[in-house]
Amino acid sequence: MSIDNPRLAVLIDADNVPRSCLKGVLEEVAVLGVPTIKRIYGDWTSPLLGNWKASLLENAVTPIQQYGYTTGKNSTDSAMIIDAMDILYSGRVDGFVLVSSDSDFTRLAIRLREAGMWVLGIGEKKTPQPFIVACDKFIYIEVIRSKSNPEPEDAHAAEKKKRAVKAVRPERPERSEKTEKHERPQIPESVVQLIADSVGDIASLTDGDGWVFMGELGNLILKKQPDFDNRNFGFKSLSSMIKSIDRFEVDFRQTTDPNIKHPYVRDREA
Repeated sequence: MSIDNPRLAVLIDADNVPRSCLKGVLEEVAVLGVPTIKRIYGDWTSPLLGNWKASLLENAVTPIQQYGYTTGKNSTDSAMIIDAMDILYSGRVDGFVLVSSDSDFTRLAIRLREAGMWVLGIGEKKTPQPFIVACDKFIYIEVIRSKSNPEPEDAHAAEKKKRAVKAVRPERPERSEKTEKHERPQIPESVVQLIADSVGDIASLTDGDGWVFMGELGNLILKKQPDFDNRNFGFKSLSSMIKSIDRFEVDFRQTTDPNIKHPYVRDREA
């Protein structure tokens, strides 16, 4: 997505996302663009959705009522899809954020992309693969859940537990960079190969010495695997993740701005 501050329509399926993730999801969206439309769909007469009210008010999200006409059928999906198409034809947005773990939105994501829209999917790790690959980018709720505000009682319980542990056990020494590195999830070989193949694909298009721009590499990886996210492996940035893999060499090159350096990567085994 090349537009600066794109206007985004955020459509949330209340039946298939946890309420605790709402604030974190909207913060994630704010980094990528401007959420000009924020709607959440569900049967708000149901007791199961009664505790959403405070979160919706705090985050200025508009609830859209959709009755469950038939037992066992999810009419929320239909309402969300119809609204998405109405918004598409209005021409008021540059992209869509579909927040759900339901594969029923796969066709919607495909249709929106066919119309030239950028589509971000957000859902839990149980989300079926067809919906994930139908989006331009997919982010797991588990990755951004920590950004959500915990419930007051949860925060109180956590603090109580923290004091109890501190009372019976001395504080641990500060963790070294080496210790933190070992605590990160191991990067699967399939992911390493994905990075290597992508580096090779970009390098093959140039007559250079194998070095490729990190930003271009990140874009290609997302095209191949929309749910790729360096945070899944405990890294804040793609460059720090690749730098931790012995197979790759990372070089930060000075730009015309003395305060900015651009990262480049090369496959040592190429």
